[in-house]
Amino acid sequence: MVTIGVAVAIPEPWATQLQDYRTSVGDTTATQIPTHITLIPPVEVPAEDLPQVEAHLESAAYKVDAFRIHLRGTGTFRPVSPVVFVTLAEGISQCEQLASVVRRGPLAVDLHFPYHPHVTIAHHLPDRALDRAFTELADFECEFVADAFSLYVHDEGAGWRPTREFALRPTA
Repeated sequence: MVTIGVAVAIPEPWATQLQDYRTSVGDTTATQIPTHITLIPPVEVPAEDLPQVEAHLESAAYKVDAFRIHLRGTGTFRPVSPVVFVTLAEGISQCEQLASVVRRGPLAVDLHFPYHPHVTIAHHLPDRALDRAFTELADFECEFVADAFSLYVHDEGAGWRPTREFALRPTA
């Protein structure tokens, strides 16, 4: 079995900026998690099924146009889950559509929570650290075009690593 995830990568310079911030508030797991918007949370699949998963993701990518993402401000899932995140001001419905297309076929997974696209900046930390992240990044803002998503594979030593990128349909 191999643990995989599917996500839209946050481009530079914001990816490193947000990952460095996440580690600065004490979230040491951030060093092994590239900055992203999750489409499929971690799921185990048989290693021999990876070619079928990749073929499915390639097909899914052809069904969705590239789209703009505007990240702005912070949000939280507390008290349900100890997470603080950067919110999407634009691109929510497109992420929902993409996640829906990706979560079919060999990746038809049940979610523990309703899908809500976001970029985690603090996770499973004391309330004081979560409050700090919520306040300090309240003014964070960036915009970019999401023109691809990636398949990530978890390695016990190296963490989450992108193994293949899938280009979305270009916009006219």
